[in-house]
Amino acid sequence: MGKFQGWGRYILCGALIGAGAILPGVSGGVLAVVFGIYRPFMELLTRPKSAARKYWRLALPLGLGWAVGFFLIARGLSAFMASSEAVCVWLFTGLIAGSVPALFREAGKEGRPASAWACLVLSALSLWAVLYSVRHILRLQAAPGFWSYNFCGVLWGLGTVLPGFSASPIMMALGLYRPLLDDLSRMDIAALSSCLPGAALSATLFARLMNRLFRTRYAAVSHGILGVVCASTLSMTPTDYGGAWEVVLSGLCCGGGFLLASLMNRMQPPAESH
Repeated sequence: MGKFQGWGRYILCGALIGAGAILPGVSGGVLAVVFGIYRPFMELLTRPKSAARKYWRLALPLGLGWAVGFFLIARGLSAFMASSEAVCVWLFTGLIAGSVPALFREAGKEGRPASAWACLVLSALSLWAVLYSVRHILRLQAAPGFWSYNFCGVLWGLGTVLPGFSASPIMMALGLYRPLLDDLSRMDIAALSSCLPGAALSATLFARLMNRLFRTRYAAVSHGILGVVCASTLSMTPTDYGGAWEVVLSGLCCGGGFLLASLMNRMQPPAESH
């Protein structure tokens, strides 16, 4: 049962990370961190041969779950967001909030020097300023097409390896988010061939940088990640609702996401510690 329980957890984690990559305001990298699989994932990108032998039991279900979350959930999300974007965002807000205590404990396992707290504050304020500028100051618009979708792929790759960085707000500000989501929900070959190569390339390149920083500056980097987790979670909080029913449903989904994250943290096997 333990083996199947582990596979079930990894498939669910992969599906949530894949879905988080396309959900507004959610970073797939944040979800990878809070579910305890970020650093193994970085090793798979930076040292694929050696890491594949070490983490193949993790990589297979994660990859399967990611494909399910990214491609299949995009189909339903395209319609679901049109009816209630706030409910979707609150579900993932609950997932992140439920995992923050575990993330805080993990960040402090090598101590909490003053530099670590400084990284937490600076990263939180910096990300908040960037997201605010994208949403309320910059109002650029881009036409859907090969190069613009390549740019979206690069942003998705960054969001996978840089916890706290969410590609969706930038794509929404440029007017690219909904067209790309609709194309992905239809499994449009042109859209897939445009965005996926850029995502793979940027994820691989930046993974090497993050892996080195974890080895040399663990406390500072971990607390910096915690800061961007908090900032990204707060920045994506919805403010517009269609009525009292949407507020209630959002609260229920947030609570459900919180409980699900707590359950998944309890399911994390001891061997997965970093």
